[in-house]
Amino acid sequence: MKRILVTGGAGFLGSHLCERLVASGSDVLCVDNFFTGNKENIKHLLKHPHFELIRHDVTFPLYVEVDEIYNLACPASPVHYQYDPVQTTKTSVHGAINMLGLAKRVKAKILQASTSEVYGDPEVQPQPEAYWGRVNPIGIRSCYDEGKRCAETLFFDYWRQHHLRIKVVRIFNTYGPRMQPGDGRVVSNFIVQALNGDDITIYGDGSQTRSFCYVDDLIDALILTMGTGDEFTGPVNIGNPSEISIMALAQIVIELTGSKSKLVFKPLPRDDPKQRQPDIDLAKSRLDWHPSVDLINGLKKTIAYFKIQISI
Repeated sequence: MKRILVTGGAGFLGSHLCERLVASGSDVLCVDNFFTGNKENIKHLLKHPHFELIRHDVTFPLYVEVDEIYNLACPASPVHYQYDPVQTTKTSVHGAINMLGLAKRVKAKILQASTSEVYGDPEVQPQPEAYWGRVNPIGIRSCYDEGKRCAETLFFDYWRQHHLRIKVVRIFNTYGPRMQPGDGRVVSNFIVQALNGDDITIYGDGSQTRSFCYVDDLIDALILTMGTGDEFTGPVNIGNPSEISIMALAQIVIELTGSKSKLVFKPLPRDDPKQRQPDIDLAKSRLDWHPSVDLINGLKKTIAYFKIQISI
């Protein structure tokens, strides 16, 4: 039985990953400081004999014995990571140092949940892993973008210097049940606004594009990446290459919810990328992975989840 540590394990992605790992027969240690994580996300796992929860902040060292580490700890939505930008950078950088140090001590394999934000506002479309990005190092989003870029640097330096077994995945926009209603992400924003009958807020003119991956597909990819041989480090893009404009997404959400909401337009936030689309050729060839849940079906499942949350 593998002993697996998941940092940020009570969050949106982390809770789904913990659930899947426990179901596969692993012994799972979930670590979270509950800044953005929620105990409700992992409540159903608390009595499972192979699941353990520790309240802990990864900016401080952790001393446990594990075989694998999934480092997911970091606020990932602009509302949350801009609330305390210094702490966001610390979580990415100090958190990476502490988890890499732990992996080195116990000789564990370690996976870093990086982000498509390392590409910034890209000049290349779609974005391949070889693209170095176009990131503002001093903007309001830099705490997250540059924090994740520095974490990738640390992972590869530990790989080169200490021969650590690393995996780096660059996660593109992901959505699904257990997103927080007020996290500021476009899918949760649109769904909550539509279900409440509020105006749907579009920043800019709505022509900017995103590519949305359903959470189940993302978790499949994380586990597949961890299961690759030591020679494969990544970084590897994980996301759905089907690109859609923000305006089109809003119209789909209105249709699926049967909402009477109107569209309102506000200025585009600074450094907000105009395009985001992953090149997933590497994931297809090395992981034999591609997303299987289309946007309409994924949105239907996510809307069903939010209907329950809003009614509670």
